[in-house]
Amino acid sequence: MSILIAPASFSFPSACTVSPNWTYEQAFARNRGLISEDEQQSLRNCRVAIPGLGGVGGLHLITLARLGVGKFNVADPDSFEPANFNRQYGATIKSLGRSKVDVMLAAAMDINPDIEICGINDYIDKDNIEEFLTGVDVVVDGIDLYEIDARRLIFAEAAKKNIPAITAGPMGFSTCWLTFAPQGMSFDQYFDLNDSMTYKEKIVAFLIGLCPRMLPLKYMDRTVANPITHRAPSVSSGCQLAAGVMAAEVTKTLLKRGQVKPAPYYQIFDAYLGKHFCGTLRMGNRSPWQLAKRMWLSRDWKVRFPDFQ
Repeated sequence: MSILIAPASFSFPSACTVSPNWTYEQAFARNRGLISEDEQQSLRNCRVAIPGLGGVGGLHLITLARLGVGKFNVADPDSFEPANFNRQYGATIKSLGRSKVDVMLAAAMDINPDIEICGINDYIDKDNIEEFLTGVDVVVDGIDLYEIDARRLIFAEAAKKNIPAITAGPMGFSTCWLTFAPQGMSFDQYFDLNDSMTYKEKIVAFLIGLCPRMLPLKYMDRTVANPITHRAPSVSSGCQLAAGVMAAEVTKTLLKRGQVKPAPYYQIFDAYLGKHFCGTLRMGNRSPWQLAKRMWLSRDWKVRFPDFQ
């Protein structure tokens, strides 16, 4: 199988020649009992887009590859560095300085040599978003926490194509997740985002909307977070929780079984506190309580980061 790594465009590779010691059926036989044979073949033929292969994106790819999903479009412009080691699947001594796309494509193919992956060593933007979403059944958010404009673009374009999009992010020792689908609120509607907002306003809205319960603040030193340097506390367990709940949502979405509640429905599970909450923000981020929290975080950042706009 050929893997195409290109800066601006890509095409779908054909299936590779599989080792005689490996078959798809044997590799994913232990899914049986949870996933039927017909459903497994359906997953094999589904295509998932993952923009971003860092803390959660890389784990999303590996988790879905082990589920037996057979086709992916992935993108990331970065290379591995020491700061990635505490949480990113592909971060090892051998991968230092190497492209995240190159490393993660190789890791996925080591799991399933029959996999079809289209990789791009670049950001997803208005020039390549159309190709990136071609043939895609579901989008899984692996974008950096602070890259709000790229996230808005991808979710908006997915909505135009009626492609469900899932965001499951780590927050401390917890994960918060939402699914955006045609029958629910759009990404911008839920988070209350628009083009006239400043970058700071958009980031504040995204953080407060992603984790309405804010459970991690009970044990997290939030002063470590710095929106200017794009730093935020993050551990491997939170990323792996995010990948786990994401895979469950993807399974239900792709196989059209179970109940997938779209935004404004949200969920958060905190393993450190042993708490799970779910609810519906019927007004999204525009509810009085959400607006109050957004105002609190904006004032806090104004004091700590007076130059941040």
